[in-house]
Amino acid sequence: MLKKFLILSFTLLFFVSFAQKKKELKKAGVRTITTTETHGTKTFTDSKSTYDANGLLIEEINYNKEGLLKSTTKYKYNKEGDVIEEMEYDDKNIIKEKRLIKYSLLGEKTEELTLDKDNKQLKKNVYTYDLKGFKTERKTYDGNNTLVITKKYSYGYKIGE
Repeated sequence: MLKKFLILSFTLLFFVSFAQKKKELKKAGVRTITTTETHGTKTFTDSKSTYDANGLLIEEINYNKEGLLKSTTKYKYNKEGDVIEEMEYDDKNIIKEKRLIKYSLLGEKTEELTLDKDNKQLKKNVYTYDLKGFKTERKTYDGNNTLVITKKYSYGYKIGE
């Protein structure tokens, strides 16, 4: 039993560490990835991801432990291949959340707005960057647009060489 667990763990680690990149998926012609889980003698579909011809994730379907639909997320992209919209639906195909993402002219994410099913703001993240393009700050605002969290990023650089 331990041997099977170790082999399964190693296999899973290999596939996770060899993450599917857009270029690899596009080159291989992959359009869907389906994952299954086995618990004892019961096997069920865990998730299904669908990709477009450019290797971009366009839909992700998640299932519960009984193999029934749990949620669906659909993605839209800008011409640079950045996600600009995520729509999350529940098991009855009713919208749960909508995320709208904005980018700077340099392709840096500047804002991520999360809305509920009625298009009311749940939260908003605003990002700032330094001159090197490194993220320096993320400010999170609640549904009333009140600042609730400020997260700062600092970078240590190698001296010499």
